[in-house]
Amino acid sequence: MHRRDDLPSLLTLAAGIDRDCDAVTAGLTLSWSSGVVECHVNRIKMLERQMFGRAGFTLLRKCVLMP
Repeated sequence: MHRRDDLPSLLTLAAGIDRDCDAVTAGLTLSWSSGVVECHVNRIKMLERQMFGRAGFTLLRKCVLMP
């Protein structure tokens, strides 16, 4: 039995990182970040989950646009 047979998920992760090596390197070395955008996306998703089944798009829109 080979050691790599025990960790198929780790091998899949390593293969993905290897395929996207340029993107991974850029993400770790460049000074800019998309963190602010990700924060807004997560906030909108949270609001959407909280309001699921309670209100329509109009209320969701108001909650998203309200600071």
